[in-house]
Amino acid sequence: MQELNNILSLIDSHFGGSQWFVFLLLGTGLFFTVYLRFPQVRFFRHALKVVSGKYDNKHDIGDTSHFQALSTALSGTVGTGNIAGVALAIHLGGPSALFWMLMTAFLGMTTKMVEVTLSHKYREQTEDGTISGGPMYYMKHRLHMPWLAALFAVATIFSSFGTGCLPQINSISNAMFSSFGIRHYITGAILAVLLALIVIGGIKRIALVSERLIPFMSVLYIMGAVSVLAYNYDNILPAFGAVFGNIFSGTAASGGFLGATVVWAFNRGVNRGLFSNEAGQGSAPIAHAAAKAEEPVSEGMVALLEPFIDTIVICLITGLVLISSGAWMEKYDNQFQQADTVVLSGTYQEKIPEQKALVSGHILGKQPLPLFTGTLQVEDGKILTTGITILHARSFAEDVRVKSDKEPYTGSLAVQNGNVVLPVLKDKQVYLTGKSLLHSAPLSTEAFKKGFFGDWGQYIIPFSLLLFAFTTAVAWSYYGDRAVTYLWGSKYVRAYHIIYVAGFFLASFTDTTIVWAFSGVTVALMTLPNLIGILILHKEVKSSVDSYWKRVRGKL
Repeated sequence: MQELNNILSLIDSHFGGSQWFVFLLLGTGLFFTVYLRFPQVRFFRHALKVVSGKYDNKHDIGDTSHFQALSTALSGTVGTGNIAGVALAIHLGGPSALFWMLMTAFLGMTTKMVEVTLSHKYREQTEDGTISGGPMYYMKHRLHMPWLAALFAVATIFSSFGTGCLPQINSISNAMFSSFGIRHYITGAILAVLLALIVIGGIKRIALVSERLIPFMSVLYIMGAVSVLAYNYDNILPAFGAVFGNIFSGTAASGGFLGATVVWAFNRGVNRGLFSNEAGQGSAPIAHAAAKAEEPVSEGMVALLEPFIDTIVICLITGLVLISSGAWMEKYDNQFQQADTVVLSGTYQEKIPEQKALVSGHILGKQPLPLFTGTLQVEDGKILTTGITILHARSFAEDVRVKSDKEPYTGSLAVQNGNVVLPVLKDKQVYLTGKSLLHSAPLSTEAFKKGFFGDWGQYIIPFSLLLFAFTTAVAWSYYGDRAVTYLWGSKYVRAYHIIYVAGFFLASFTDTTIVWAFSGVTVALMTLPNLIGILILHKEVKSSVDSYWKRVRGKL
């Protein structure tokens, strides 16, 4: 597992996790924002009117209404990224990572409008009578680059697993296990059956489910988050200060948090921001292409609202809950994930500032420390080997114990270059436990305990994840469905659905760190061809927007 995680992390470091990718993403959004004169501000009220149905025409071609298309697209974005993704961004980059998530969303509002406009304009009707659209169609019909369209479609299929399938059920199953003790595979099996029943019905059934669930679950989650913020009201202003006060200086070590550089905050904030709202990724245009609309730009207006709702509202609230509660820098008892565990050669103590600074430098990649290679001797769950320091989740691990099926373990553990090799004893799992920082859904769960509901607050996360993440998986099955249809025709869609549901089940009991690493790679592979395409067609976009406004003004 560790080797696979290292490979995926290496690939991600050259693409989605690299500086050039971040600058390309933000640069594209900034370019269109200036080029189209801040449409996310000028067109916001008009977008609300369009989605409300004011300009609807029942005779327009399409499979869904504006609101259903928006709900379907939001179901694809409002998910793990809003709960686990925000927690991961803050865990890696500190509070200022949230600022860069918000900036990504603000610029992404324009990017989303542009990509949806182009995709809706060049959509087509398939042999089964349904509407199919997305970036691959403007790449094929307008850019005359079938190779780029094929690359995007293939990337979409992989991303349907990396973004919509695997991390969603993984987060749900982890949350259900930590809160209710429900085995991961049981959660995966039940939801896999429900997923199969929904995706078989196609876009109309998906849109119907999304239309009803998205408003309900968003209001419910926001109410729970507001209860935590109200309880910690005196920390709200300091939380804003932490988000906006360290944008260009990085976050210093505090509590169990070992600090984050400006680069880490910027990179992780933008990366998780993209994962949250998918602006520029080219996924939402596939859902919006099915909307009944004669004017492609009108659907682009609807899409403009997505990053605002998804990131600027929901992710901001989540981030403030994490920061104001203080949960992001506290250590908790937990079962260690193998890919998140590192053994250093040498003894370092967190209470000694100089030694803490050395470990912080190692975590941040400034000055690597020597990694331990050898054997750890364990007796009755306690590690007897001296001269080592165990890190987990980018923090000093405390009270570390080794267990086998909940019982203390006695024996030895091999360590190679700091990575613990856990043995498999028949049907028993050997694992490490202790106190460390948390990230992803477990961190959000702990933060929601620090409100008026107390320990009952922890149940907000698994329930929200159940709804958020499941609808995201449903929406992404449609995105992959349309990509398969583009490449090979509708006859292969059924086979894709079977593989998708199977992957959904298997990811319910797979290492979280591996899943997130895979998602980062697939997001980048899908985003790159789409950004290249919309930049090439920037003049056509402006012309379409200007013509649309002339017609709208003429009707007023």
